[in-house]
Amino acid sequence: MFEVKKEEYVNKTFRMPAGLVKTLEEVAQREKVSLNKLVVQCCEYSLANMKETQ
Repeated sequence: MFEVKKEEYVNKTFRMPAGLVKTLEEVAQREKVSLNKLVVQCCEYSLANMKETQ
């Protein structure tokens, strides 16, 4: 049976360098995704591929 899944979101504020935000905005526009979606994907990718520390 089809089930609609809703993902929970939380609002947070982060300070980022202006140049990084500009680059992210350009990539998001070029790839036709929201800036938020791009940032989420970047964070998820980084965490999944992060080296383990002791």
